[in-house]
Amino acid sequence: MAQDLRERFKQEREVKMYRMKKGHENRFVNRLEVELPCEKKHNYLWLKIAACIAVVTGIVVYNYNSSFMDTPQVTTVIDLNRADLKEEISLGDLSPDLKKVEHYYVANINMALSKLQVSKENKGLVDSFMNQLADLNMEYERLNTELNQIGPNDQTITALIENLQYRLQLLKQLKKKLNELNSSRNEQDITNSI
Repeated sequence: MAQDLRERFKQEREVKMYRMKKGHENRFVNRLEVELPCEKKHNYLWLKIAACIAVVTGIVVYNYNSSFMDTPQVTTVIDLNRADLKEEISLGDLSPDLKKVEHYYVANINMALSKLQVSKENKGLVDSFMNQLADLNMEYERLNTELNQIGPNDQTITALIENLQYRLQLLKQLKKKLNELNSSRNEQDITNSI
């Protein structure tokens, strides 16, 4: 009596075709909605779009502000009489660390130059220091030319950094001399008035 159940079910399906009464599906759906009402989904598309716009605006503003924060604004004097104003690399173009070093020294040199107070009494002293500073500037340009012609190497990079250091030291010495000159004049004025 071993019958294959699969065969038996297959025969039964062929013999009887079950059909649902008309409207059964609609009645079932209506009952289902009465028993389990589905909540309407709200369309938050406009809220999603507003959130995306806010995020994109925030990213743009952050990048715009950070681009100004990363690079300090340094005012330098450019010699417009130079005939060779082609694209050249400088110390700051080699790496971000060297760029920071160059910006640090250039900013301090420019600040020291802007704070100099030249008068008739100290003009000779200031002029002699400015001549030395001009010589160091010409040497820096020569080293920059060497950097562009030969390419970056440790000796040239070190010489460029040392040149910037010498310029800053020279300006500090000038400031010290001017302070000494002013203090000696103040002492002379005090002794003359007594």
